[in-house]
Amino acid sequence: MDYEDFWALKDITVEVRRGETVGVTGHNGAGKSTLLKVIAGVLKPTEGSVSVNGKIAPLIELGAGFDMELTGQENIYLNASILGLSRKEIEMKFQNIVDFSELHEFIYSPLKSYSSGMVARLGFSIATAVDPEILIIDEILAVGDERFMEKCNERILEFREKGVTMLLVSHNMADIKRLCNRVVWIDHGMIRMHGDPESVVSEYQKP
Repeated sequence: MDYEDFWALKDITVEVRRGETVGVTGHNGAGKSTLLKVIAGVLKPTEGSVSVNGKIAPLIELGAGFDMELTGQENIYLNASILGLSRKEIEMKFQNIVDFSELHEFIYSPLKSYSSGMVARLGFSIATAVDPEILIIDEILAVGDERFMEKCNERILEFREKGVTMLLVSHNMADIKRLCNRVVWIDHGMIRMHGDPESVVSEYQKP
């Protein structure tokens, strides 16, 4: 993708196999979020192509797919329907979503009264309740508290065991090594290195 003479991504080739958990790392502005948005279909590449085989649940921007004027309950129905669930399916999953988010006492309050961490909780709880084939997470969980982030990581590990394909952007190298099968390091819109987590993280952390 280019904006005039600036390329957000250039000469990127990434293949993610079914069931893989691939970490994407790099410094701020490197192109990580742009890559995930292109894969999720939020942005269209100006050159090249993207091929996706599976139902994607993207967690890319805080509040995306939500209406801040609506309640948490209403947003569960809105967001889950965007992700492809029928009303009956949402009704069946509703309580599990609320329970995982731990937002019981706020679920009938408008989202505009939520903190960013609460919005992230709700978004993650919905995206992981819809049984996605491909889960894309762009570090929105960084706004949550440490205990809930660990709870989310446990669910990601469960998904990995079930063979869900995942793309995770993170600056937390411990999480990258723990959760991912493979890591792609993006630098100035290009792939600097990709491979096993230990090798890539070791190079990335060098001064």
